[in-house]
Amino acid sequence: MNMIELRQVSKRYGGVQALHPVDLSVRKGEFVTLLGPSGSGKTTLLNLIAGMVPPSTGRIVIDGRDVTTSPPSKRQLGMVFQNYALMPHMTVFENIAFPLRVRRLARAEIERKVREVLELVRLPDLAARKPRELSGGQQQRVSLARCIVYNPALILLDEPLGALDKKLREQMQLELRRIHAELGITMVNVTHDQDEALTMSDRIVLMNGGRIEQEDKPEALYFRPATRFAADFIGTANLLPCDVRAATADGVAVSTVLGDMRATPCTGPHGIGATNAPRGSNAASLLIRPESIVMHAAGTPPGEDQGVDGVLEDTIILGGIVRHHVRVGSSVRMVVQEQNRRDRVPLPRDAPVRLTWSHRDCLVLD
Repeated sequence: MNMIELRQVSKRYGGVQALHPVDLSVRKGEFVTLLGPSGSGKTTLLNLIAGMVPPSTGRIVIDGRDVTTSPPSKRQLGMVFQNYALMPHMTVFENIAFPLRVRRLARAEIERKVREVLELVRLPDLAARKPRELSGGQQQRVSLARCIVYNPALILLDEPLGALDKKLREQMQLELRRIHAELGITMVNVTHDQDEALTMSDRIVLMNGGRIEQEDKPEALYFRPATRFAADFIGTANLLPCDVRAATADGVAVSTVLGDMRATPCTGPHGIGATNAPRGSNAASLLIRPESIVMHAAGTPPGEDQGVDGVLEDTIILGGIVRHHVRVGSSVRMVVQEQNRRDRVPLPRDAPVRLTWSHRDCLVLD
């Protein structure tokens, strides 16, 4: 059963169409992330679900009730914000208890619920502290606990980890995954951080220009993007303009500035295959993910079925990952990514190299 149903929901501010008509369903217990750059419409969509702004068109249903014209207080939802929104003069306990006191629960019931949720967010010993005495991650856990404590049917997360440093943000991503798994509450998260979306989500709704560009499971969105924008926004992408020449026994033949290549047509509802590929000069793009490419010293026998020669321009060490930037020809730059190993033999800058990959790892995009 669906927790959220949006039907042709749009939002216009004067002459600006912030959100074009969209249809979206979120299942009960699902963790969905609205992902996109600034101005893509993701926050507008979240505010429409929350009831912060009225839609220009369309219908909003939450847990089977039409709430299109209902205020936020009538939607049985909770919200977690980037700035925590904690009351500085109250203790952790008092902040979490506040929504229960507004609902006039008995003192013993408030005590029990607050203690339970403090255990859930792993802050049982900090009940007497004020927000200023907490770290950013602890404050965000208190904000989440205050939202959870009154058992909302739906939790909306408005870039909740945006103010945290990288390491703490990664820790909180895992905490949110754990809490979601334990409670089974429907959560809708807004972020511009692709890694956060890939880590936390059951499904990602990628937005661009006030429209839904693509929605899918994280792995499918990464390996089977439907458009150039999706391929480039999710992860790192090598995108080569190409012409689709013909169907082959195991894929499609394409022509690129680097020469003729083969690619695997994308099956399912997304991507381009031999039968629906656009024709014309550079009408399509060939996607090759950096981790699908193997870099060899020049003269090494190729290990895959296609490749190109290039010059190593730079190598960047990112802890357990090594990222190489390779110039191919006069105008193409390609990114290669591999796991960092103790026995890795580094190549010097400007070294001639051979890049190889399998046609099975190439995807043709519109």
